Amino acid sequence: EITAMGFELLGIELIKNGHISLLRVYIDKFEGVNIDDCVLVSQQLTGLLDVKDPIKGQYNLEVSSPGIDRPLFTDEQLKKHIGHIVMIKLREKYRGKRKITGVLEAVDNLEIIIKCNKNNEKIPSELIDKAKLA
Repeated sequence: EITAMGFELLGIELIKNGHISLLRVYIDKFEGVNIDDCVLVSQQLTGLLDVKDPIKGQYNLEVSSPGIDRPLFTDEQLKKHIGHIVMIKLREKYRGKRKITGVLEAVDNLEIIIKCNKNNEKIPSELIDKAKLA
């Protein structure tokens, strides 16, 4: 649906907050995303979600551009940003850290390598909760 409209679906977050959840959908396109694009996609998704009803309970839908601190959801998205500074939030502590910020050096399906403080940190992919540009 979103790709047919000329947008790339970057990722989806479902954030549970009490009784009402937040469904955040990140979109992008080559020439960038503006507020009218977000409104258009939001209207299309609202109709689709009302019919399919995939989320239990109440939720708010938010359609967003990736912004300056672009979230990175897939290995392919990470690979496009090798050489950039990223912030990685981990599911659990790894070598005493829950967050790691540094220059993204390499990505494969098993681990990512981040250079921080002149050292390369190898982080197992399964420990990554969230990644974004810093």
